[in-house]
Amino acid sequence: MNYGKSFVSGILAGGCIALGGVAYLSVSPKALGALIFCVGLFSIYTLGLSLFTGKVCYVFFAREPSYALALPLIWLGNLAGAVLVALAAGATRLGENLAQQAAQLCQVKLDDGWLSLFLLGVLCNLFIYIAVEGFQQSPHQIGKYLAIFFGVTGFILSGYEHCVADMFYFTMAGLWSWDTLLRLLVITLGNAVGGVAFALVRSWLAGGQREREAAHK
Repeated sequence: MNYGKSFVSGILAGGCIALGGVAYLSVSPKALGALIFCVGLFSIYTLGLSLFTGKVCYVFFAREPSYALALPLIWLGNLAGAVLVALAAGATRLGENLAQQAAQLCQVKLDDGWLSLFLLGVLCNLFIYIAVEGFQQSPHQIGKYLAIFFGVTGFILSGYEHCVADMFYFTMAGLWSWDTLLRLLVITLGNAVGGVAFALVRSWLAGGQREREAAHK
């Protein structure tokens, strides 16, 4: 695995999620924002980019240890991409409104408990696994896009925590701190546990072939 390409692919994926985040913060009602946010995951999986929350689901099915070693680089790339888009959007006439919307959203996260953030991260990646696996496995084009639609809108409307989306929101709100970073790491751990657990159980039920194939895409 080319680690440099994994990092750059992660940057682009983080940027795609951030673009979805900009759309989410820009429209009302939030149900419409959740629908438009789907553009992030849609772009990532149609363009073959690397998103931590999707890739981590298959970490135990990869034949090469380089797959697991690339995950931290993908996470950092996602962070860089999300931050860059947030800074760019913040420098435009849209910046003030986006920052206000993001600050309201982030304050809820900063007031939340550690266990709650972790569990919301776990639940989020159950949806992400459904979206990613549905996109990869469905033999029909409409089925692929419906998987993304239901997976993404489901976790957003439920209020679950997605670490890459939160990278964008915290940057947009200007609320980075050591406490913020720790909360983001707890959410990341929750995302990893949720995605891996779902994939492992489904692999046990199905014999594992599907996840091994997905890990090499």
